[in-house]
Amino acid sequence: MAKFSYEPSGVCSALITFEVDDGIVRNVQFTRGCNGNTQGISRLVEGMNIDDVIARLKGTNCNGKGTSCPDQLARALELAKNQ
Repeated sequence: MAKFSYEPSGVCSALITFEVDDGIVRNVQFTRGCNGNTQGISRLVEGMNIDDVIARLKGTNCNGKGTSCPDQLARALELAKNQ
């Protein structure tokens, strides 16, 4: 199991931490951000295949920012996958 940390940009969250275990996303945690939403995202993606999470969340837009916490998670997972 590999652990990752990612500093998102353009969103309220300051840090996203997560683990990837044989292509499965585990233990996603957001520091700051919209608490209920980030908890919901974390619970929804727990146990999902990394490619499925990326496909579902990438490009999610928050209030015209061009990104969002879900989109930033997708970007973080892409980086983790390519390491």
